[in-house]
Amino acid sequence: METIVITKVSIVSHPILKMETQDRILLKADEQFRRYGIRAVTLDEIANSLGISKKTIYQFFADKDALVDAVMMNEFENNRKDCCQCSANAKDAVDEIFMLMQNIDEDFRNLNPIIIFDLKKFHFKTFEKFEKHLHQDILQMIMTNLKRGIEEGLYRDDLDVEIVARFRVATIWLMFDQDVFPSNKFQLTKVAKEIFELFLHGLVNTKGYKLIEKYKQQKFK
Repeated sequence: METIVITKVSIVSHPILKMETQDRILLKADEQFRRYGIRAVTLDEIANSLGISKKTIYQFFADKDALVDAVMMNEFENNRKDCCQCSANAKDAVDEIFMLMQNIDEDFRNLNPIIIFDLKKFHFKTFEKFEKHLHQDILQMIMTNLKRGIEEGLYRDDLDVEIVARFRVATIWLMFDQDVFPSNKFQLTKVAKEIFELFLHGLVNTKGYKLIEKYKQQKFK
């Protein structure tokens, strides 16, 4: 008689299922943090929404700090990839900025601006990493775009690249400032689009301005 052996698969011991569970936790946490802010979301709520126990979350993340940090590290990496992809696929520097505008419009659509305040007040170590990401990675990407636009003859050739790039980083903080743009009055996507367009108009020369009008018609019909 043939013996049938039933093997129990443990989520903890099986690497593929372990990774799937960890990814599900990260995705759900990211979704809820974006919608409600970080402070408002508990590990119990994340676990319940996934149909798992809070103990399962602790198998992957030591505490909420660790989960928040992992979510934000994913965000930074995705942001870097998106920026690099826009740069590689864009026809020119102006097109690159319009592609970034489209990405940000999608990314910010369901983002609660309070998430940055929560990060700074309750998860400061991760907030410091966010600052580093902005002032190193994003700053460098902006400077690269500015140099590209000047070389392509689309941006003003008298721009001080570093000053302009640092100004642009400062406007990123401004978008989330609830004293300046309270979320009960201003949509984050609208604020981001207006600031982006204002910034772009300050960069271009006559040739670049014509491209702005061209890409606006193509990409924002």
